Amino acid sequence: MVKAIDLTRTIEDGMPVFEKRMRPILIPWARLDLHGYDLELIFMSTHTGTHMDAPSHFIREGMSIDAIPLDVLVSDAVLVEVRKEERGYIYREDLLRGLGHINIDIDIDIEGKCVIISTGWEEKWEDGENYISSNPGLSRDAAEYLVEKGVIAIGVDTANIDHPDDKEFTVHRILLSNNVPIVENLCNLKAIGSREFRFIALPLKIKGSTGSPVRALALID
Repeated sequence: MVKAIDLTRTIEDGMPVFEKRMRPILIPWARLDLHGYDLELIFMSTHTGTHMDAPSHFIREGMSIDAIPLDVLVSDAVLVEVRKEERGYIYREDLLRGLGHINIDIDIDIEGKCVIISTGWEEKWEDGENYISSNPGLSRDAAEYLVEKGVIAIGVDTANIDHPDDKEFTVHRILLSNNVPIVENLCNLKAIGSREFRFIALPLKIKGSTGSPVRALALID
């Protein structure tokens, strides 16, 4: 029997967001007692909560969210645990150790898979601004390694895969320029309990959008 684990943050008022002026707002629009049905409008960034960055987020003429192939949105995945203190860097060697290999020269088969990086930072969600501004982030060599190995998507339990000191968003640019979408603000990664699993991250099919909230799931046999 397949077990489904929800890895998605709930979109709600007051949640941490990267750009404070774009906090999600749910606006009541129709009422059951007046119109015969309830309906609400929502205002938010396409990069709110657990969301996917499409290549067009940073790359001119890059692929938009509606063009990402289904075999990227539903894929085999590998969980890599890399515990770092706040504002720590995640290096290539950290990823290799997280995959269970001390010898950094070993060839690890992650080609054609999604890599999910668990830093433990999801536990800081309630810290608000600190969660947004002090996360551990990937280094350039870590991003280049993932591209070299043919990874098709990356997920992380932080609001920003880049280190907060990197104002050029180097890791975003490396990954997205190689058509590797990024899923940020994952949660509940401890519940997966397996290094390998099936990962689903389904964005809204928004024409030309640079990103979208996703419903992210881990499927465990």
